[in-house]
Amino acid sequence: MPGLNPLVIRKRTTLLLLGIFGVIGILTGRLFYIQGIKASYYQHMAEDQRLRDIRVEPMRGTIFDRNMNTLAFSFDTEAVYAIPYQIKDPQGTAKIIAEKLNLAEKEVYSKLTKKTSFVWLKLRPLPEEVQKIKEARLPGVEVAQKAQRFYLQGSLAAHVLGISGIDNQGLEGIEKYYDQYLCGIPGREQAEYDSKGNHIPLGERRFIDAQNGASIVLTIDQVIQYIAERELEKAVLANGAKKGAVILMDPMTGEILALANYPSFDPNNYAQYPAANRRNWVLSDQYEPGSTFKIITAAAALEEGIVRRDSQFFDPGFIIVEDRRLKCWRAGGHGSQTFVEAVENSCNPVFASLALRLGPQKFFQYIQAFGFGQQTGVDFPGEARGIIPPLSRIKNVELATIGFGQGISITPLQLLCALSAIANGGKLLEPRLVKEIRTPDGKEILKSFDVKVVRQVISEQTARELASILTSVVENGSGNRARIAGYRVAGKTGTAQKPDKGGYGQERIASFIGFAPVENPKVVGIIILDEPQGPVKYGGVIAAPFFSSIVGDVLRYLGVEPSRELEDRQQKREDNAVVVPNVIHLPKGEAIQILKQMGLTHRELGVGEYVIDQNPKAGVAVEPRTTILLYYDEESRYRREHTTVLVPNLTGLTPQEATKALTDLGLKIAVNGSGIAYQQVPAPGTRLSAGATVTVYFIAPDASRNH
Repeated sequence: MPGLNPLVIRKRTTLLLLGIFGVIGILTGRLFYIQGIKASYYQHMAEDQRLRDIRVEPMRGTIFDRNMNTLAFSFDTEAVYAIPYQIKDPQGTAKIIAEKLNLAEKEVYSKLTKKTSFVWLKLRPLPEEVQKIKEARLPGVEVAQKAQRFYLQGSLAAHVLGISGIDNQGLEGIEKYYDQYLCGIPGREQAEYDSKGNHIPLGERRFIDAQNGASIVLTIDQVIQYIAERELEKAVLANGAKKGAVILMDPMTGEILALANYPSFDPNNYAQYPAANRRNWVLSDQYEPGSTFKIITAAAALEEGIVRRDSQFFDPGFIIVEDRRLKCWRAGGHGSQTFVEAVENSCNPVFASLALRLGPQKFFQYIQAFGFGQQTGVDFPGEARGIIPPLSRIKNVELATIGFGQGISITPLQLLCALSAIANGGKLLEPRLVKEIRTPDGKEILKSFDVKVVRQVISEQTARELASILTSVVENGSGNRARIAGYRVAGKTGTAQKPDKGGYGQERIASFIGFAPVENPKVVGIIILDEPQGPVKYGGVIAAPFFSSIVGDVLRYLGVEPSRELEDRQQKREDNAVVVPNVIHLPKGEAIQILKQMGLTHRELGVGEYVIDQNPKAGVAVEPRTTILLYYDEESRYRREHTTVLVPNLTGLTPQEATKALTDLGLKIAVNGSGIAYQQVPAPGTRLSAGATVTVYFIAPDASRNH
């Protein structure tokens, strides 16, 4: 260039060349970065644009009962889905789809216009509907395989199993609690699309297999569950109850054998039932237990040594605590009685007095030790804790009422676990609904659950003593209707008032809780009837018979051999005597009919429609055709207390000694045999009118040692 210094020209040329080489270097470096270092990243990005994912749902794990009977499983079925961005004419496509799948056009259009890459249109189409969609060849509308859940036994154990949703997730029950095991891991199906988003028929396809969910083995036995549900439905309908529940458990392991609620639902079509039907209220709700809670008061009092089985009490029909008069359920009270008789009679004042003797600190230690006020730890979602009032609010009146089951809220499962501790020697166990987790095919065990002892609540000696007392409740007391022929049963009745507007209303909760056989417990159970509407609402009358039916069938199903000796003794003694049935609280006509069927006569005393007392009492062995006195009002019962005498225990006396003992009371004797007395009819404790005869059986002293 004219006028430019050659040195300047060289400098500019050098700078230009350096700039060009710099740009080339940058471009080269960028190219190396993209095609070398980031090559795999951009390769995956290109594949993602070219390959589209379709989620492949795994099979949800199977749920078995304890004997590997299938209760819930999943199976493949066809479902229709859409890829919205591939649909060019949403309005027209929605119209066609709605017609072929029998859906609302507006609903389909809403799905097709969503800002999403994938949407299900119908999950359970009929085979003919699937065929119509395939024949229509609609762009962006496809058919895929999708796992569906099916509950093989319909409503059986519905409240235990729960339900699962359309996207393979557990929503309620075991399905929800063990969802992480049951749901499995989804797979993927990838298909190749062109730059315009159209599927390439012969393009690349990839499959990533889904991993099916693990199987669950429940502690539930489907046969026992069926027995419980069958009898519970009968009990609820027979008594016009609002709802009912049954739980059965193995007291030695904590494994729940059956858990039933009524009314129930079918999890295959759960949307067709009210939401209330699906609520497992026996675990998620709490209630005031009433007299069944007296088991806890008795356990604490026996363990602390403040009462013995032969301790004497007098019940005038009430107990005064501070400024409150707490009444016994029986007008006029039970009079003089031992502790065993107080438990048999379910006497409120006695249990109020025991709670007061224990004191709030000590009593509440036992209440908490038995597991009340805290979750049991059962493997089920939404378990309630119950409500124990704080000690700062407990005065003598509150303490006394808690002693007989008012003013405290618990769950049925908590109470059942507490009774299990009495049945198994004093150990509180953690209850379980799942026994094992297995591989998807159910063949191999991945995880099993051992028996978990929470704590030793009472001593073995106290547990045995209380079990014996609760056996007497069934054999001689208010739980008479829970007897099971051939098996010794221990239990307690309950008739709780329901709280209402700061007090207690007219509605009741009738219940019975017990276990059998007493000598080697296999089953502990509870049955609850909420708001029965019949004329009689006592748990011993309306709940106990169904407990007997349920547990009796379960024991026979489990192959537990009945005691032949006990079976014979419960039906008829060797001397052909008849065991007096319990007819207290029954309507007049029903009571008379039962006595006639047993070969007994009757005499009615007082005025009323229901039997409030009887003599001889239930469980006593009497001669056939013996007259049973039925009392219909308090006046007639009061007169009996002053005109009858108690038959003494004559065991071990000679004929001369027994004759004198009876004669002094104004009674006659019929001597059978010689030696010393070993048996008598009626039994000790029976009330007889003056001049009545007591048959006494005697045996030679040598023979008596082997008798």
